[in-house]
Amino acid sequence: MRITVTYYLDVISSWCFFAEPAWAELKKRYEGKVDFRWKIALLDKTGLPTSHEEEEWFYRRSGTIMRSPFMLSSEWFEPGRPEYLAPNCVAEAARDLGITDDRVRLALAYAGLREGQHFGDWKIAAEIGAKAANLGAKELLERARSTVVETRVRAATADFHLLQVTQRPTLVFDSEIGDRAVFSGFVRLEPFVATIDSMLDDAAAYAAHKAHFGEPPR
Repeated sequence: MRITVTYYLDVISSWCFFAEPAWAELKKRYEGKVDFRWKIALLDKTGLPTSHEEEEWFYRRSGTIMRSPFMLSSEWFEPGRPEYLAPNCVAEAARDLGITDDRVRLALAYAGLREGQHFGDWKIAAEIGAKAANLGAKELLERARSTVVETRVRAATADFHLLQVTQRPTLVFDSEIGDRAVFSGFVRLEPFVATIDSMLDDAAAYAAHKAHFGEPPR
């Protein structure tokens, strides 16, 4: 019985940054049992601060709540920019070049949020992603700026909005028996583990019932 977890994120999101350890642990703990996917859900101007001071205020809040030993950098932030296509499209484009894991988007997030690199610039974002994945920066940049990749990113963002949630990260848990759980804004491991364990248990119960009784009568 297949269970799928879909992680909606924006590479620039501090809460997504702090959710990454939980995501990594889930993938490790349930390897082979759960299908893990991630999709871009672009932040727009309604979810972006208007100044470095406001960004740093948010970073102090999230960092304190997460008991972080470091404060994130706001040096990458460009007031007035309505969205950050470059880092997100670079992360998405890397998948078309065979990099299906998390390394490119994680490298981008670290470069921007920890080191303050201006990953809103297409060339800088491509260089960061290429180095992380041992790809050619020019090829990655061309793919990232393609209509195909941007269309896919915007379609994934539209899927996110259909969930009628507002927070990144949002994790959606689906099972083949029709169960669904949506966690929007959650970053800690425990509720995710409880949800997957419950879904796995229900899936095992359905399998046991089918072994005893077969398909339902027509």
